[in-house]
Amino acid sequence: MTPLPFRILDIQLYERPVKLRLPFKFGVVTLTDCPQVFVRVRIRTTAGREAEGAAAELLAPKWFDKNLSLSNDDNFNQLRQSLRIARQAYLSDSAARSAFEHFSAHYQDKIDVAGAQGLNPLIACYGPALLDRALLDALCRAHDVSFYQAIQRNLAGISNALTPDLAGFDLDGFLASLAPSPSIALRHTVGLADAITAADLTARVNDGLPETLDEAIDFYGCSYFKLKVSGAPDQDIARLTAIARTLDRLSNYVVTLDGNEQFHDAETAAAFWRQVRSTPALKRLADAMLYIEQPLPRAITLDTDVRKLAGSTPVLIDEADNTLDAFVGAIGRGYTGVSSKTCKGIYRSLLNAARCRKYNEINGAHYFMSAEDLTCQAGLAVQQDLALVNLLGLTHVERNGHHYVNGFGGQGAGAAEQEAFLLAQPGLYESSRGSVRLTVSNGLINLSSLVCPGFATRAYPDWQGLQPFD
Repeated sequence: MTPLPFRILDIQLYERPVKLRLPFKFGVVTLTDCPQVFVRVRIRTTAGREAEGAAAELLAPKWFDKNLSLSNDDNFNQLRQSLRIARQAYLSDSAARSAFEHFSAHYQDKIDVAGAQGLNPLIACYGPALLDRALLDALCRAHDVSFYQAIQRNLAGISNALTPDLAGFDLDGFLASLAPSPSIALRHTVGLADAITAADLTARVNDGLPETLDEAIDFYGCSYFKLKVSGAPDQDIARLTAIARTLDRLSNYVVTLDGNEQFHDAETAAAFWRQVRSTPALKRLADAMLYIEQPLPRAITLDTDVRKLAGSTPVLIDEADNTLDAFVGAIGRGYTGVSSKTCKGIYRSLLNAARCRKYNEINGAHYFMSAEDLTCQAGLAVQQDLALVNLLGLTHVERNGHHYVNGFGGQGAGAAEQEAFLLAQPGLYESSRGSVRLTVSNGLINLSSLVCPGFATRAYPDWQGLQPFD
């Protein structure tokens, strides 16, 4: 179908603080609070129709840039600057373009401008990732279509302009073939600071929500798990053994392992995995492992062969997926997987999914995508991320924002905003434990309410209750 061009009239940036109910340790940081940013845009179609769109995401520290000399506030400001750079670029262009052309017209320039300010490509792409989601939301609302319909019909005008390896591939046919499901399985995150059993707790939050892994299993009913490791083999083996004792009481479970860039080289990572495989207490856990995520530092990922490790368990890139061509380079080093995160950009996820389809058709190998979280919060962030990975056909998704933050209440959202989302997204949220929060039933998330005009949301935040950026 013909792409639908529009002009960008306005872009506004807001934020508000988020308080975690439990500390979340991943890699080199333990998070207890963090700002969430909101983007609000207005567009005008060539037919003169105006519409509003929105998106949201945490300003997560120590993932986009893990430099230990930077404070969390430094990381927050890096991401704020990425948003400012993207806003300036998009507003400086008065041309009527398709949604994808607004993205592609400024893609490399924003990376270059951010790089000149000391910001790496992951940070550079953060701002556009939010703006692109908000613009697509507005486009969907202007034409009264859902996110699913907009992508299936390619109303955004997605092309291979920035991905020459997809030349000749039927991108429109691929997008038309995508089909969402009514639900998706939750993959519960076990962070490095998380208690496994009650014996690991030194104090309780006592808010009626699960505080340990075994409590989370009973509360959410999940059978998919993401386990984070620190790169210290003996400590990790001991912790995985404790986790396995809890998981092994389940009749069936599936796990993924997140290396968080903690292994210095490929041989160290491979040796650790051999140690896991040879530990009797970890046999069921090792047999249940789907893949290993980002074991090596991003700086060496695309220069290091991981075939020895990948020969026994698939390996995917996450932090190293910093540009549109990173996955292609990783494949040449033995990686077969790449993560989807809306904070990296919806178009990157869709184009990488197209690559998986193309490469699997040509080579018969199993290239794949995974759905990973960056503590997506209740509301716009979690809804848009869920809609994206659902359309990609992924059957389970790492979800942790609902566990570490008590829904909208942990975001400081007012009663009216919470009630608006509760009523607008039936089946997705429930009112419990003093907040409107994500509903997880028998390990599944109900996605039926995401089929609506716009990008997976019928409600917006209370804009008057947010803090303007500048």
